Order: sequence, then structure tokens, then C-alpha cells
Amino acid sequence: MPRPPDIGWQHGTMIGGHRHHVQCNYCHRTMIGGITRFKKHLASKRGEIKGCEAVPKEVRETIRKHLASLKPRRPSKKKLRRIEEGAILVPISTNGNMETDASDPDETNTRQELLNLQEAEIHSPKSADQQFIVGTREFFDAFSTISCKDEQGLAPPRATDLGWAHGMMVNGDRQKIQCKYCLKVILGGGISRLKQHLAGERGNIVPCEKVPDDIRTQMQQHLGFKVLERLKKQKDSEAVTSSIQQSKDGYDSEILNAISTREGSGERRGKEVDEGSPNKRKRIKKLHVPQASPIPLATLQHTFASQESIDQADIAVAKFMYDTGILFNAANSIYFQRMADAIATAGPGYKMPSYHSLRGKLLNRCVHEVGEICKELRKSWEVTGCTVMVDRWMDKTGRAIINFFIYCPKGTMFLKSVDASDIENTSEGLLSLFDGIVQDVGPRNIVNFITDSAPCYKAAGRALMKKCKTFFWSMCANNCIELMLKCLGEMDEVKGLLAKAKKICQLTYNNVWVLDLLREKTEGRDLIQHAMTEFVMNFLTIHNIVSFRDSLQQIFTSSIWEQSSLSKQRVGMDVMRIVLDPQFWESCTKIMKVSKPLVTVLNLLDSRERPSMGYLYDLMEKAKKEIMSAFDNKESDYLPYLEVIGHVRDELHSPLHAAAYYFNPSIYFNPNFSLNNVIQKGLLDCIETLEPDLTAQDNITKHKAFYEDAVGDFSRPVALRGRESLSPATWWSLYASDYPDLQRFAVRILSQTCSITRSERTGTMNESVHSSKNRLEHERLNDLAFVHYNLRFQERQPLALVSKALPRGEDDPVCLEGRINNAGDWIVDPEVLEGGGIDRMDVSLPSDPAPARQVSNSGSGNLGDEGGGANECNKSDGSVDS
Repeated sequence: MPRPPDIGWQHGTMIGGHRHHVQCNYCHRTMIGGITRFKKHLASKRGEIKGCEAVPKEVRETIRKHLASLKPRRPSKKKLRRIEEGAILVPISTNGNMETDASDPDETNTRQELLNLQEAEIHSPKSADQQFIVGTREFFDAFSTISCKDEQGLAPPRATDLGWAHGMMVNGDRQKIQCKYCLKVILGGGISRLKQHLAGERGNIVPCEKVPDDIRTQMQQHLGFKVLERLKKQKDSEAVTSSIQQSKDGYDSEILNAISTREGSGERRGKEVDEGSPNKRKRIKKLHVPQASPIPLATLQHTFASQESIDQADIAVAKFMYDTGILFNAANSIYFQRMADAIATAGPGYKMPSYHSLRGKLLNRCVHEVGEICKELRKSWEVTGCTVMVDRWMDKTGRAIINFFIYCPKGTMFLKSVDASDIENTSEGLLSLFDGIVQDVGPRNIVNFITDSAPCYKAAGRALMKKCKTFFWSMCANNCIELMLKCLGEMDEVKGLLAKAKKICQLTYNNVWVLDLLREKTEGRDLIQHAMTEFVMNFLTIHNIVSFRDSLQQIFTSSIWEQSSLSKQRVGMDVMRIVLDPQFWESCTKIMKVSKPLVTVLNLLDSRERPSMGYLYDLMEKAKKEIMSAFDNKESDYLPYLEVIGHVRDELHSPLHAAAYYFNPSIYFNPNFSLNNVIQKGLLDCIETLEPDLTAQDNITKHKAFYEDAVGDFSRPVALRGRESLSPATWWSLYASDYPDLQRFAVRILSQTCSITRSERTGTMNESVHSSKNRLEHERLNDLAFVHYNLRFQERQPLALVSKALPRGEDDPVCLEGRINNAGDWIVDPEVLEGGGIDRMDVSLPSDPAPARQVSNSGSGNLGDEGGGANECNKSDGSVDS
């Protein structure tokens, strides 16, 4: 019977068909020395190889138990016979460089007894030989292998590899070789690992520091030719395989698997199949024929990454990107460099996966891996609860696509994508869809259910909350703040200001010399500040124009401007009057007093460092006070703006926001905290809704007094310091263990988000999923979307751990560098420009105009489901598609 596959191959990959070259599936390190040495790497067994830092704990424990259960390898009959014939064992090395496991006293005692026996044999008469042999046999079970050396004691018999000229076996063991130069004993890997040690190859062994330069160069050249030899053998194997397949009739399929050659030497790894000896165990080695593309010799000469080879690799990657039309921001993926590293590890001749592999077995494998991660996220929902996020948007064909994301502190998960074009305008249809999602996630796991501000979605959300009665529905906080900015932009005063600002940008971006002059004065910065939605972009651009005030005035008062023909045209004179008008700048400063606090809230809510639920209520209160303070608390000045903002904020408010505000220790213990009626009622609503157990409700109501008075663990010095440094949910999990009901209640509330994750949207992906009418193809595309979104969420998760604030760039939900598709009339307005129109090549756009992500149609046409206007904002029935 064939031997079952070793458990180690479940966690490692054979490299180049060589069973002694194993790549770890977790840390991607390549081990040389076989599957046993690789299992010691997984088990983190010290003394022979560096342990794997990425292996899961359960895998490490399984491998450790497996290694502990293995029986010591008994020596072969041939080795026993050689010992009986009088072969003398060489004393075991006591060199300090040799790595041994000193924690095993039995092995240490056994080695010492062997040394004593050898010394006694040397000084004893020849008649004691037989006694020495018997004594030696008793210790064979304590060691896996005890080999005999040849006459010189340096290399194994019939050894031809040039590496043996620079190293010697220890105790006759081919897997324990001592370097002649630095005297280090290399355990595992054999002579190949010694040659890597001498050649200075890093990654698998420490380079030798004492080897002569000529020897190092010789080894480097030797290893380079080994690669060429391996490729030649692969090519020969392919030819042999093709020949055998052509004459396959009459041959057993197992015969093909018996063809193999040993890499790098003339010695064969196994015996040929002896059909005439049925009683003998047949050793069959499967033929591994990787599909390697031919590699030119010039490539092998650049094994050590010359600048020329690096340039060639860069050009190859660039051509692939240009040929396929992949967006350049794909290079920002963490998997981009990992892909390159994996290909480099595979070595020359690696063939990229085929079209069918990518859409078949590889996709299925990734679906399984991502599914395992999602299972872990689902387990955490029972402790922290979760937030269901309904991300609605319109694709290029006008279909309403809904992506369902599930948020928890451990990570965000993509659940599914639905084409809701037929039911979007009916709250009953949406309610049925939402209810199915609730049953999939689990009603007891959900704490918050978020939609945008579209009327039908709000109605369906409220109906769902009344039906389930175990969680809350709320509107997306980001969507509401964008709606506030939209309503501000529709005020007559602000509308006129935006029209003047757009004239400045239109003239600048449609005249190259003006744009170049401005960028020269602003160090390359642009007037237009791109953002996820038009409303945010409008006010961010106003901020930019104000910051460029001096530069703009210098341009329109310079001699270059006065001498240009543009200064004599109507559009040029209009823009010059605007730039030199003090009233325009006063109006800009005034509107910034209102918009800047709201944009600040928008940025803080999208910080990935902590769940945002515990901060929303406080941020909105601070924004309101900042606006009032900016107008010197003159009610007549700030009241018109606060009334517009207040209508939307009333719709945004949820009892969860009030309860999270109360449970946030950094806010509650602040001297400025005040417990008003809204917060008290919100807290009671949460207790009754989120905690169905009456006893737990009573405990929460009773024990919250200990939190208010900061007694017990709440008063520890470390707890006092942690109020500001720890996230609120973490703080409660550490210092509220004496009150488990209150602790669980607070942690579940503080672990939620109040905004929909929209920055991961990929229009092309959703369009592909919902355009296919073939059932099997549709399932495959659903799998692709499942893997795509969840990999993106995994990519985002580590960023939150290393940075408190997002960089201003493509991953920032407010400021998206390079977005131009929602600039609209900020750049081109044919009615304003004179001269019969402008060719598209004459219009100079902001730098890096490639969009970071595909979004829905921009402009006012996307806003609201039932018309627009100030009346819509006053009723808070508008919505912001993005």
C-alpha cells in the first residue's frame, strides 16, 4: 500500500518538485531539509530552525503532538552490520557551535555513556570488541541515526559534490555538517545548505563570515549552474512525459510516476520498480513536472538582482498594467508585493496561473480561506454585537445596488450584494429584504441597523426596528452630515458664493498658463479639493480658495495678466473683480465658520482607530458650539445655519448615540459633561431594547451608579489613566468585570459604528455580478465579490492599528486625491467661456486625474429620491447617493 501523505504537507508546499525544499504556507519562508525539519519549524522547536511566527496556535499544538508521538528511527540493517564488523564510532562532537537540546537529560546521559564506551574501547585489548558492540547496540533507540564515517571521516562514501571539500560530517551524519572555516555545525539540509552557507545566501541560513572570497564566488557560480541544470531536467522530463503518453497503451499508469532523477548529482534517490520481486517493498517516487516557461541564460546571470534585471522586472509589471487597463492604485494593495515575493521564491521558470485556474480552483480556495476568517468574525458578534450597514448606490446603467456589510471591532465583513432596482421604491419590498439579512446575521447579534436618508429606506428601517424590537435602526452619520452640507449649499447666500468660486476655477483650469502660474505659487497644489460627494467637495474647495487668496490676487494684478488677451475678455474681467472684491473673501470666511466644523466631524467619524459610536453625540455638540463661538455667540448670525443643520440632526439622533455618549469614560468624567433629559431617556430605551432579561435590566440600572461614582476597579489608577488612552469598549472590558451585565451592555453599545463603509465600493465588480444571467456564472461572480470585498476589509484592518489618522489620499473618505469625475462645472462651463469652445486637449486638469474608485453618477441628479431643493432639506427627506 502507498504511504499516506505526511501531515506536514497540509501546511507547506513543495518547491520545484524537490521534496527537501518546502515553503511554509503561513510565513512563506522556504526550508531546506525535508518535511521533518519543516514540521519542527511549525512546532517552533528550538535548536534546529527558527520557529514560524505566523502559524495558528492550533496548528502548532497539533504538529508538536505529532512530533512527540513519532518513534525514534532505527538504523538500517546495513549500518548495524557495519558496526558489527568493527567500525569504530567517532566521538560525539562537543563543539560549542553545535545546536543541541540541552533540556533532554536522557539524551545527554546517553551521549556521555557513548563517549565513555569509546574511550574504554580504545584502551582495552582486542578481545573486548564484542562487548563494545553489544553496549553500543543498547543506545540505538536513543538516537534516530548513528552513521559511520569513511576512512578520512570527512565525507560519505562515493560523495562527489564539491561541497564536501569545505565541510565534514559530524558522527557520520549527512544532515550534520561542520563548516571548515567558521566551525559552525549545520543541522538539517545536508550539503546543499552548507553550500548556501558558504555562498552567503541569506534567508535560510546565516552566511559564513570566514570563508575565503574565491570559495564564496565558486559556490555562488555553482548554485547558479544548479538552477540551469534543474531547468534542463524539467525540460527533459516534459519530453519524456510526452513520449510516454503517446505510447501509453500497455503501460501501467504508476510506471510514469516512477521516473525521477536526483537534482544536482548523479546519485539516484530511489530504486527502480522491480517487477520481478513482488515480495520486496517497491520505492516509487512520483514525477513532478512543473509547467515552466523557457528561461534565457541571461536571466540566470542576474541571480543576485542586478539593476538591469530590476529594471526589466519593473517594465514587465508596467506593461501588464497598461495592457490590461488595471487602475494604478492596484499597486497600493498589500497583496501586490506579496505576489512578487511569492514568485521570486518559486524561482525562475514559474508559470503564472491560467485563466481557468483563476476562475476555478484558485477562486474556490480563496473562498474557503476567506470563509474561515468570516467564521471567526461571526463568533465575535456574540460578545460585541454587530452593525448591519446597507450601502445603496446606483451603477452606470441606473440599477440600484445594495451591498450589505457587517461591522464589528474585530473587522468588517461583506455579506452579499443585491440588485434592488425592482423593490427600491417600496418600503414593503425593502423590509422583506432587510428581514432576510437579519435572520442570516442573527437578531440577537445585531445592535444597530444603518441605512441612508432615502425616504423608503428610512420607512423600511423604522418598520424593521418595530418588528424585531431587539436592536435600533439609525441613519448613516456621514450621509446626514453630507446632507447638511447639501442644504447649506442651497441657501441663497451660499449658492451665490459657490457660483463665484466656480468662475475662478473654470478660468484657471481652462487656461494652461494661468494654472501653471498658480501651481508655481502654491507648490503644485490645486484649487479643487476632490471628495466622495459634490457637497463635501464644494466646501473643501472654498477652503482651498481662501488659503490661496494671496496667490490669486498676485496673479490677477501682475503684469503678465494685464498683458494677456484674457484680461480684456468679459470672463477674465469678471474673475478679476471677484478675486479683488473684499466682500467675496468675507463671505467665504463666513461660510467656512459653518462648514469647517462639519467637515472635521466627517473626518473624525471615519477614523479607523476606534468604533465611532461613543463619539458621535459629543462631536455634534462640539461642532454646534464651535459654530456659535465663530459668530461670537450672536444668535442672529448663526441661527439660520443651525436651523438647517438641526433639521437633519433630529433625524440622525438615535438612543444608541446618547447611551454611548454616557458610557464613554473620556467624556463622562470630563468636567464639561452634563446629563440632560435626552441622554437619560436614550439610556433607558437602550436598556429596555437591547437587554430582554428583566434581571439583567435591574442589575444594569443598579450597578451603573458604581460607574458614575468611579468606585471599585473603576477607581484604579490604571483605569483613571486609561479613560483617555483606551477605546471605550476596551476600557469597560478591563475594569467592569465585577458587574458582568453592565459590562456586556456597555461593550455591545460602544463596539458599534454609526457610519456606512463606502470607501471599498467597486463599481466594476458589482456590475459584473448583477449583469450575468447564467446561474453558474452568477454564483462564480458572487464568490469573486465575496473574496474581493473581504480581502479589502482585511487589508484595511492593519492600517487602523498603526495610524490614528488616515493619510490624505485615496483611502480618505473625505479627500480623494485624483478624483475628477465629480468636479463637474467647477472645471468647464461652456456658457461662461468665450471663443467658441475649447478642445479637450487644451483643458489642463489637476494632477493624477485617474479616479481611485468607480462611484455612481455625480451631480445633483443623484441626490434625493423625490426631487431636491431647500424644502427637501428642511424636511430631511433628501438623500445623498455616493
